[in-house]
Amino acid sequence: MTIRNIVKIDEEKCNGCGLCVIPCAEGAIEIINGKAKVIREELCDGAGFCLGVCPTGALTIEKREAAPFSEKAVAEVVSDREEAHMIQRCFSCNSEEGEIALFPCRLKGKSLWVCAKCLPKLIHG
Repeated sequence: MTIRNIVKIDEEKCNGCGLCVIPCAEGAIEIINGKAKVIREELCDGAGFCLGVCPTGALTIEKREAAPFSEKAVAEVVSDREEAHMIQRCFSCNSEEGEIALFPCRLKGKSLWVCAKCLPKLIHG
């Protein structure tokens, strides 16, 4: 075990929508019994791209003791998964990720995506 960043899912806030599953390129999150779950700690890289799509704010990043991240385990899981992609858009200008870099963020308790162009306005007002 090692101390590292890992996704934490608040089951009380999770509505089971599954929007967090697709952005998790490592396959660490699945919907089980109607709730999102980190299925294996070694699959979660702690990057948090899943946070930006959660409509309820159920996902956060916490620093805690967890199994080390394993690229080998990810490769095994990802090879068995169907290709899935959800196009993300900037909450402010509606630009797509194919047009400009997007970043997941939280604002006033909501998870959203913001583009590189709109991020300074969001930060500085």
